[in-house]
Amino acid sequence: MSLIKTERELDIMRIAGSIAAEVLQELAGFVRPGVTTRQLDEFAAKAMKKRGAKSAFLGYRKFPCQTCLSVNDEVVHGIANDRQLRFGDIVSVDCGVVYKGYIGDTATTLAVGGCGVAAQRLMDVTQQALQKGIAQAKAGNRVTDISRAVQNFVEGHGYSVVREFVGHGVGRSVHEEPQVPNFVDAGSSAKLRSGMTIAIEPMVNVGRPDVKILKDGWTVVTQDGSLSAHFEHTVLITDSEPEILTCVKMPSASRVE
Repeated sequence: MSLIKTERELDIMRIAGSIAAEVLQELAGFVRPGVTTRQLDEFAAKAMKKRGAKSAFLGYRKFPCQTCLSVNDEVVHGIANDRQLRFGDIVSVDCGVVYKGYIGDTATTLAVGGCGVAAQRLMDVTQQALQKGIAQAKAGNRVTDISRAVQNFVEGHGYSVVREFVGHGVGRSVHEEPQVPNFVDAGSSAKLRSGMTIAIEPMVNVGRPDVKILKDGWTVVTQDGSLSAHFEHTVLITDSEPEILTCVKMPSASRVE
């Protein structure tokens, strides 16, 4: 069953979400040609620690890194290593933090120094698809309303959505019910209720939707080698408009005790 959060839980999740957003914002400023993904991961760890949080990903199902860093044709779950980012690359940065037992989960895709028109259009469409999905995250709607909004927008622009990996509920665990696909799936039609917190995260490919996992057991890449982009927010379902929890909020120093 879907987990409905209490007001006390939501107060903590708002802080967890703002921390994740702040870390992601700082990390984005560190992305430049010549930086390795390992350096980005280490930077993120320090940014989390100084805010009293820790990675939600490190050790989760034995994942070895603080963040997921996926470059070019890597879709999600990229592992930090000594690879240097090059001008024109795009890198998906997925940041999940734990604060007082609750998760904030957010992602963005960034150009490294700059990028071509095709890569920029992919990122723009993926980010807009996320906003289309969030707009449907209202009490009384169903998960399929989110899925349909994302899929229609993405495919209407000539791209494809990944099927094997989807959005999800989030709270005390990185992955809770319900699943939130970026495509219409009759098996994922849970009704949205006020107090639910979900991660909506379009993963969009320039080419076909098919993906494969590399020998490291984690990194997901497009089968055809085409570029992929990924954007994500943790969203609270309310009786009115959806509330994005993974936004930078001021003052950032305020924390629930």
